[in-house]
Amino acid sequence: MVQPAGHNLAQLNIGRLVADPGDPAVADFVEAIDRVNGLGKRMPGFVWMMGGSGAPNAGNLETKIDDDPRFVSNLTVWTDAASLENFVWNTVHRQFYERRAEWFRVMDGMHLVMWWVPEGHEPTLEEGLARLAHLEEQGDSDHAFGWRWLQDANLWRTHQCGAVAAE
Repeated sequence: MVQPAGHNLAQLNIGRLVADPGDPAVADFVEAIDRVNGLGKRMPGFVWMMGGSGAPNAGNLETKIDDDPRFVSNLTVWTDAASLENFVWNTVHRQFYERRAEWFRVMDGMHLVMWWVPEGHEPTLEEGLARLAHLEEQGDSDHAFGWRWLQDANLWRTHQCGAVAAE
């Protein structure tokens, strides 16, 4: 899929931690959130990030999923797929992404969705979750898609992380 004119790329990534946010088992992840998010915000092509992105949703209404403190949601907007791909695979973010099996449980459904948003639009978590559900039900489409749907995205093919632990 080619990026429509006047649009940016939104992405939602969700996960469920293997332990509660204060547990030492997830401490490396929780302690790195501000550092990794700060780097993302300084990257070329970064547009916007939902408040509390990446942090366990203990009390944060903007990122809350199912009243479960172990759920983590990250919602960002980028100028294009290349900018997001560069951040994900060519920065310290990759080191944390590759360690996700230590910190996250396997989810029953999909955990990543992307879609095009008009420039200036700041998507909500509800919007992202609806896109994620659509992707899971319908597969890749112009409405909701994963890396494979993007014609110009290639780093994910060689840099994918391993499977995460089952519950």
